[in-house]
Amino acid sequence: MIGCYSMIGCYGPRPSVLCFAVSVGALFSMADRTVLVTGASGALGARFAEVLIQAGARVIGTARRPDNAVLAALAARHRERFVPACLDITDDASIDALLARLIAEDREPQVLINNAGIASSARAVDTDDALWRRVTATNLDGPRRLMQRWAERRIQLAQPGAVVNITSVLATRTMPGTAPYAAAKAGLLHLGRSLAIEWARHGIRVNALSPGYIATDINAAFFASDAGQRLIARMPGRALGRPEDLDGALLLLASEASRHLSGSEIVVDGGHSVASL
Repeated sequence: MIGCYSMIGCYGPRPSVLCFAVSVGALFSMADRTVLVTGASGALGARFAEVLIQAGARVIGTARRPDNAVLAALAARHRERFVPACLDITDDASIDALLARLIAEDREPQVLINNAGIASSARAVDTDDALWRRVTATNLDGPRRLMQRWAERRIQLAQPGAVVNITSVLATRTMPGTAPYAAAKAGLLHLGRSLAIEWARHGIRVNALSPGYIATDINAAFFASDAGQRLIARMPGRALGRPEDLDGALLLLASEASRHLSGSEIVVDGGHSVASL
């Protein structure tokens, strides 16, 4: 569980002393918040759902398959705090059906975590139109459609909200074999900045969380290989990040702790993006 701590501090010469009290637990609390996490069946998405639930949120976690084992495990563990849902982020009808369901069930999310994504390791010259469209549809077009429909409803209700787009260090610093993924993540990063401007007057914040290389089951085989080990050796800290390394940044952006933060990007990559070439 996430702990609750209080801090009290005072500034200024006595007798006129400015004092303040901060409840850190309350600052990052997600109590009474409903959060939609896309791609909740992946390592990062499942971690995001768990952290948000521990902070007090009700989470709707999505995957393409309604019978996904990871979502089922989260639902069994958290009962009323986690609701599994089917969503194909590349399908407009699927997006509309999910949002309509959440309205009907009185589960409209105040916070949207755009986490669903896929990657490609194909070289640019080997990337055909079908592959390009598949990667960009999942990483950029789908999130755009979901944000648009979700924000339209928030604006109609005159209710604030927050979006956290999970982008990547590759949105600003790329490497061979990542052209469609890097382009889509860069597009999502800049799209979020544009939406932050448009939606600020409606109280809707849009920020980005950009992870570096995070150790998961999906990339374990690569990072155990010689090529993966060489990549790790080039990293400033000579180590991969872990999913829990994203907890603090996620809670900051999703909670009211960042109520005056919008159009920003938090990079969690162990310094990789600022390392020398």
